Amino acid sequence: MPARKSANAAGAVLRVTQVRSAIGSKPKHRGTLRALGLRGIGQVNDLPDRPEIRGMIARVPHLVSVEEVSS
Repeated sequence: MPARKSANAAGAVLRVTQVRSAIGSKPKHRGTLRALGLRGIGQVNDLPDRPEIRGMIARVPHLVSVEEVSS
């Protein structure tokens, strides 16, 4: 069977930056930030543009900013 090509076959990357503190936020939100690789304000992480990552970002939009990076 031939391999399927995903919608982001070009390997799109999302640059996620933590812009607000996780202090006082719900434990699930803090856990999501840690799963995204963010530990403090100003921390940046480049992640693949996949549905799982988009879902995590959708859970904490008030704490992060996202931009697409062309690779």
